[in-house]
Parts: sequence; C-alpha cells; structure tokens
Amino acid sequence: MNDTVIKPKTRTKSKVERPKLHKVILINDDFTPREFVTMILKAEFRMTEDQAYKVMITAHKLGACVVAVFTKDVAETKATRATDAGRTKGYPLLFTTEPEE
Repeated sequence: MNDTVIKPKTRTKSKVERPKLHKVILINDDFTPREFVTMILKAEFRMTEDQAYKVMITAHKLGACVVAVFTKDVAETKATRATDAGRTKGYPLLFTTEPEE
C-alpha cells in the first residue's frame, strides 16, 4: 500500500492596507469674495457651479465645510494649491486637511 501523506500547500496572502483618507476643509472668512471661492472650488476640485455654490454657502453659514475626501498626499496638495491661489490674489482663503474618522 501507499503510505504517503500529502500536505496541501499553504499560501500566505498578504493584506494590503488601504491608505488613510483625509478631508479637505474650507474655512470661512469674511474677506474672500464668494465668486472667487466658487471659482477655486470648480477649478481645483472639479465641482459644478451648483456644487461649488452649495459648499461655499455651507462654509459661510457654519464656519467650515468638508469639500472632498482624498488620500493624504492628494488632500494636502489640493488644499495647498487652493489656498495658494487665494493668497496670490491677496485673499485670506484657507483650506485645511484632517484625517477622516
């Protein structure tokens, strides 16, 4: 008889962890024109006119508004570019990032 024991091969599957997401937040100020804020939201975050207006108004009423959620690098890059666009025009426009819960 054949007394050979065959063991199945085990494969270890490594789990790739998803990157942590970060929120881009628009901080309201009383000096940056609304039209300029909506223009930046449309240009940097690819929003429609209606979406950009709603985000801008929400930030105006509540003091801040989450614009979008991205990976950390993308969120920081977009927030920096949007903030810098306001600074070049002399506005105190501010976008920040924070980790998503």
